[in-house]
Amino acid sequence: MKTIRLLIVDDVAQVRQDLRVALTLAGDIEVVGEAGNGLEAVRMTEALQPDVILMDLEMPVIDGYEAARQIKTCCPDCRVVALTVHEYEAARQQAFQAGMDAFIVKGAPLETLLQTIYHR
Repeated sequence: MKTIRLLIVDDVAQVRQDLRVALTLAGDIEVVGEAGNGLEAVRMTEALQPDVILMDLEMPVIDGYEAARQIKTCCPDCRVVALTVHEYEAARQQAFQAGMDAFIVKGAPLETLLQTIYHR
């Protein structure tokens, strides 16, 4: 199986660190970077060309929705996964309208997160 290059985007450093540790131990995932806001995410995506981005929705500078729109314009093959605390349907619909490929609620089992990352 090919190693998946992953970018983690969340404005909470502890969330990024926890995801990095869990996903690195899980298998064929290389965390190529971390971003704390949507603008950093866009810039890092252009520079690092990750396969998958785990993207929080509510962040400073630009939110995850706008970051996803910009990323899909410059890197349409990059898979963007919303990772958020918001379980409501409006957030899910807005994420998909922004071009996100999948939607996961924070706190979901690691297995669910991994299946979503590996899904192509």
